[in-house]
Amino acid sequence: MPPAKKRTRSYDPAKIRAALLAQFGNVRTAVRALTPEQLALPTRLGAWTVRELAAHVTMAVESVSRNLDREEPAKAELTLLDWPFATAARAVGIADDTRQLAEAHPDLDALYAGTGESLTEKLADAPGTRLLATRTGAMTLADYLVTRTVELVVHTDDLNAAVPGLDIPYDRQALAACTRLLADALAAKAPGGSTEVRVPPYAVVQCGEGPRHTRGTPPNVVETDPLTWIRLATGRLEWAQALQDAKVSASGERADLSAHLPLMA
Repeated sequence: MPPAKKRTRSYDPAKIRAALLAQFGNVRTAVRALTPEQLALPTRLGAWTVRELAAHVTMAVESVSRNLDREEPAKAELTLLDWPFATAARAVGIADDTRQLAEAHPDLDALYAGTGESLTEKLADAPGTRLLATRTGAMTLADYLVTRTVELVVHTDDLNAAVPGLDIPYDRQALAACTRLLADALAAKAPGGSTEVRVPPYAVVQCGEGPRHTRGTPPNVVETDPLTWIRLATGRLEWAQALQDAKVSASGERADLSAHLPLMA
C-alpha cells in the first residue's frame, strides 16, 4: 500500500499579512538609523553594499503592490513549494534592478515610507485568492505573501550580518513562516521518510529515500535553530561549516543533507 500523500501546509492569511507588515516595519526602523558609513559597508551578497541591500528589501515588498496593479492571469503556474526553486533564474535581473533602485532613491526612509503605504493600501481589500503575475510565475496572493516573509527574514539576517550591533528583531510569525516553507521545500526536493529534520519550535519534516520511520526515536535526525536552517537553505552557510561550528546536530547514516542544500541560491 503506498504511503499517504502529505498534506500541503496551510498559513493563516491574516497572520501572514500582519507578519509581513511588522517585519517590514522592523527593517525600516533599523535602516532609518544607519549612518552613511554603515550604508557603505559591504554585505555577504556579492558586490552589494548595505544601501543596495536595504533598497532591495523595498523592492521585494513593493512587488506585491506592483503585481496587484497588473492584469490578473488566467491560471496559477506556481504552488508555494515551487517558488523556492524558481528564484535562481531571476538573480541577474534582480541585481541590476537593485542597483538602479538604490541610485534613484538616496532617501531610503522616504522609499520605505512610500512602499509601506502602498502595500497597506493594496492589501486592504485584496482577496488571498487573487492571482498575481509574478516574475517567477503566476501564483495566488496568499502564497506570494508567504514568499515575502522569506525575503524579509533572509534579508534581515543579511543586514544584521553586515552591520555590527544592528540586531533587527524578527517578527515571530514571519520567522515561523520562513522556516516552515524552507523545511517543506526540503521535503519536496528530497521526498521520503528516512530522516527527520527538526527546526524547533517551528518545523519538523521527514525527507530522504530509505526505510521510513514510523514510531519511537528516528534513526536519522537533524536538528538546528531557525536562523541556521535558513542560512543553510539559502546558501549563506555551508553544511560542513555548520557541523564544525556545532550549529547543527546530525545523527544516523542518512543524516547528511549536504547533497540537497542550498535550496535557494
